[in-house]
Amino acid sequence: MKNMFFVLFLITLLCTATVSYGIPAFARQYKISCSTCHAPFPKLKPYGDEFAGNGMILEEEINERDFVTAGDDLLWLNKDFPVAVRLDAFAKAEDKPENKTDLQTPWGIKLLSGGPIYKNIGYYFYFYMSESGEIAGIEDAYVHFNNLFDMPLDIMVGQFQTCDPLMKRELRLTYEDYFVYKLKPGASNTNLTYDRGIMLNYTIDKTKTDIVAMLVNGNGKGEAENDSYDQDKYKNFGVRLKQDIGDLLSVGGFYYYGKESIGQGANKISIYGPDCNAVVGPLELTFQYLVRVDDNPDGLQAAPAEDVQTTGTVIELMYSPHLDRSRLFLIALYNKYDSDDFLLPGSVDMMTCLEYESFTLGATYLLHRNLRLGTEFTRNISDDGNRFILGLTTGF
Repeated sequence: MKNMFFVLFLITLLCTATVSYGIPAFARQYKISCSTCHAPFPKLKPYGDEFAGNGMILEEEINERDFVTAGDDLLWLNKDFPVAVRLDAFAKAEDKPENKTDLQTPWGIKLLSGGPIYKNIGYYFYFYMSESGEIAGIEDAYVHFNNLFDMPLDIMVGQFQTCDPLMKRELRLTYEDYFVYKLKPGASNTNLTYDRGIMLNYTIDKTKTDIVAMLVNGNGKGEAENDSYDQDKYKNFGVRLKQDIGDLLSVGGFYYYGKESIGQGANKISIYGPDCNAVVGPLELTFQYLVRVDDNPDGLQAAPAEDVQTTGTVIELMYSPHLDRSRLFLIALYNKYDSDDFLLPGSVDMMTCLEYESFTLGATYLLHRNLRLGTEFTRNISDDGNRFILGLTTGF
């Protein structure tokens, strides 16, 4: 096993030698370092969150000379169309179900674009050219209206993850996922990952309170059927409240309700729970706990007498010894969920068990602002298994 890990380490180092160095689209457009918004990329700093909340627009750096107006006050086209690429590559070794090694090089390649459409309107999307060896297509894709009616009101229209106001899965630093958001008990099509809909965000500046509300189809981002993306007549909604307490702590609460037609019946879904984020010097702690209740997740003609309950927890701790100027970052991640019902194959990375518990320790190092190496060890407590990851991520 030691020799196998050594071989994987050499392969990862060889892979890094072939990666192009460059500057991602927003840094190119505004002539700023990646570290302005990320620490490390793709994880956002507070300023990066604010930038994203402004519709990917850096107002103080907007110059008319950077756009084509053609003498029309209502036209604002980028002279240069902003495009960037993100590449992730991993080498994996695990001892269950068998002693297996895998070179996932690349694991994913994204083509990203984003920027202003007009003075307070932005867009963002990315096309997954390769995800786990297949073309995944469009994932995030939305138009963002910022400060509507001169109020702290934002509206996003498009495709996004419904867990984005809680923890942004696409910006995590670990190979190990945040499974609490991916759970689909029984035959359900609904979880808190990608969906199509509308998201509103309103900020009460005086009390530092954020209110997020969303209306979504509730059945993911599958292909349209008979010119309809929604597979049934129902719409799902969610609301999240977040309260800042000083500069170091924020607490929040989330509630999601929906209904779906599956099998021979209908399934009512409610998801709720608290979350918090605390930053103390070089340490950042994020906590999420969710309870999900389904009344008929297997799509029976008549709902069973008892509801099916699924609970999940994710706790993440990150250590940045030199704060946002660090090049080395340490991460600890805890995942746990359990359910009264079985999970269909494919609902959570092909895991069909009723429960899952894992603990992950990882480290990532910035070779350059847009190129980082990472190593990660995950102990699957439920399955008594281990997984070791070496990887690289770059954006250019």
